[in-house]
Amino acid sequence: MPLLNKIGTAAPRPTEPHLRRLRVALTVFFALDGFVFAGWVVRIPAIKEQTGASAGELGLALLAVSAGAVVTMTLTGRLCRRYGSIPTTVACAVALPLTVALPPLTGSVPALGFVLLFFGAAYGGINVAMNSAAVDLVRALRRPVMPSFHAAFSLGGMLGSGLGGLVAGHLSPTRHLLGITVVGLAVTAATAPSLLRYGTALHPDGAAPVTPTAQTPASGGGGGVRRDRRTRGLVLVFGLIALCTAYGEGAIADWGPLHLEEDLHAHPGVAAAAYSCFALAMTIGRLSGTTLLERLGGTRTVVGGGLTACAGMLLGALAPSTGLALAGFAITGLGLANIFPVAVERAGALAGPGGVAAASTLGYGGMLVGPPLIGFMADWYSLPTALTSVALLAAVAAAIGFVTRRATAG
Repeated sequence: MPLLNKIGTAAPRPTEPHLRRLRVALTVFFALDGFVFAGWVVRIPAIKEQTGASAGELGLALLAVSAGAVVTMTLTGRLCRRYGSIPTTVACAVALPLTVALPPLTGSVPALGFVLLFFGAAYGGINVAMNSAAVDLVRALRRPVMPSFHAAFSLGGMLGSGLGGLVAGHLSPTRHLLGITVVGLAVTAATAPSLLRYGTALHPDGAAPVTPTAQTPASGGGGGVRRDRRTRGLVLVFGLIALCTAYGEGAIADWGPLHLEEDLHAHPGVAAAAYSCFALAMTIGRLSGTTLLERLGGTRTVVGGGLTACAGMLLGALAPSTGLALAGFAITGLGLANIFPVAVERAGALAGPGGVAAASTLGYGGMLVGPPLIGFMADWYSLPTALTSVALLAAVAAAIGFVTRRATAG
């Protein structure tokens, strides 16, 4: 795959120590994102009770998070091109912990939906900005380290959910989420100077990244237009791969425990482990993702991961026992672990922050539509049958990766 966003040849090359420090700082922001979001998720039941929302009303309010995120993702891509990915990341890292404190301050469903728009906007913004910065860093390091950042997000989410579970019985949602705000702002204040200082190592000449756009002139008459169409088409391909894998993550998070409890008659405590097994396996897979990518390359990682996830989810959905189903969820997590990071990184390498925004938006859309579609299919057929759609889309992601292997060689 050609390397885009190149620095001018006269610019000095970034030093390895600066890049290592930048990688550490950026990793902290990924972990913070997961920590803050998980802290909000574990308090949803308490806030539902506080606002007196029905299940349907809560679902509509939660859609505001997705709506805010999707709208902001496209805007953030433009902000990254204009101001740089790293300053935009810092700005969003301030907004995210501030907005997470707002939901418990509401007393009605409309007010909750309103403030969740802002929380979703901050969440979507920081995801695009961080991933855009990570794409630049991957290029500078010349190593496929993108999965390590997403592993940090997963670890932060596990820490946030675990801590939230411990304090839920002792702290009100207001105090808990306000505490997350304080922690988030403190981490941002401590880490942002390093991110801003060492971020200049990515573009030491101060030049903005050059990305292929429709406005970029190209020699050869229509060649530039053809290349631009090819770039957009490949970004769409990576976005579809991200959508297929994010669909599975959303489906397992929302429906995995219910499947174990209702279909396999597992104890509620055991059923709750469904997503934990999936998330832990995904984290382990992402921690080993760089080594996997260096040995196999991006295409084999996507194809192999998709097929692994397909087999794992068929086991998780159709297994006759709880133990086998949990094993299936874990295998699914291992398979899906590195597909989304690879898709986003490649989209960013092709089209800069705009590519990251497009792939992330499609991926987030998959996570958004997955749970409702599973619910509809469960009503039409059964929940185990509906969950096999996760396996189907994982296979689709593998097929797309295989069919486009020459155009996306790596």
